[in-house]
Amino acid sequence: MFAARGASPRPREPKLGRTARAADLRRFEPLRKSTPILGSRVGTVPAPRNRVTAPRQILPGTVYLITRRCSERRLFLRPSALTDAIFLYVLAVAARLHRVEVHALCVLSNHYHVLVTDREARLPAFMQYLDSLVARAINASLGRWEGFWSSDDSYSAVTAVAAEDVVRKAAYILANPVAAGLVKTGREWPGLWTSPEQLGSAKLVAPRPKIFFSETGAMPASAELLLTTPRGFGSAEEFQKLVAVALCELEEAHRRELGARGFLGAGRIRAQSPFARPASGEPRRELNPRVGARDKWRRIEALSRLVDFLRAYRSAWRARRAGEADVVFPAGTYQLRIEHAVRCAAPA
Repeated sequence: MFAARGASPRPREPKLGRTARAADLRRFEPLRKSTPILGSRVGTVPAPRNRVTAPRQILPGTVYLITRRCSERRLFLRPSALTDAIFLYVLAVAARLHRVEVHALCVLSNHYHVLVTDREARLPAFMQYLDSLVARAINASLGRWEGFWSSDDSYSAVTAVAAEDVVRKAAYILANPVAAGLVKTGREWPGLWTSPEQLGSAKLVAPRPKIFFSETGAMPASAELLLTTPRGFGSAEEFQKLVAVALCELEEAHRRELGARGFLGAGRIRAQSPFARPASGEPRRELNPRVGARDKWRRIEALSRLVDFLRAYRSAWRARRAGEADVVFPAGTYQLRIEHAVRCAAPA
């Protein structure tokens, strides 16, 4: 991995597969015609550069709307006492471990939404811990071993730019069961759902589930999740009132849109198989936003900062590959900072 003692680390070249035999080459003939093959070796073709996911900018104190979907839209998170207990327990442990503040949440049958503040720029580690442990524990409860989360993409993290955007994101989360045609009001949702009056003040206690987690292991016997008030609000009461008003308006708008189609109802939701999935499809390959701002100019400003970060990151990356060991990456660089201890600019 290193050219010489003291040289800067360089990315490893992708490893190709074993030396191909004549039968293998015939089997890969269509691939050989369309894709250059190095020498006589066949293996995984490296992804084109323009398909590599852009790096996330991870800055301390950022408020995110987090979304993660189950594999094939299966109902693995369908409300039940055990599933709810597992998710709440793991979320509480992950939040305490990685110093992430949780403001609101809603866990639907095939995806979840959480509104958080990443105090110390540790969002990727928090998400890895949360998603990994939730997947393993609920898979154990369902008697399955396969992938739990959607492989189409990773989690979605949309930055809420201003206080009004935080209110809108919180209302969006709490109105999600209504928007999906599941229940008439968010309060009727039978799974995990934080009510407006809980925001900024409630303490949710989650005992360690009896399944998957060892009584003699390192996990705590119980975990507490304190719902905190995001920055930009004078008090928890102010945040609660603003979200309650926005939620009421949003739920009413969703009910008008759904019209006479009706709602599934809590009883039928609980009766669903966790291995089922919705009959209707959903749009694919849509935009995956990273910034959420209602005000046009705030949105433009936030997007401009993100573009500046990406340009500075790519410039620093090219310099590092060229052998500059002391290159400084922009503030918000995460993976290279954690795994390779690269120098980073201080957040503004």
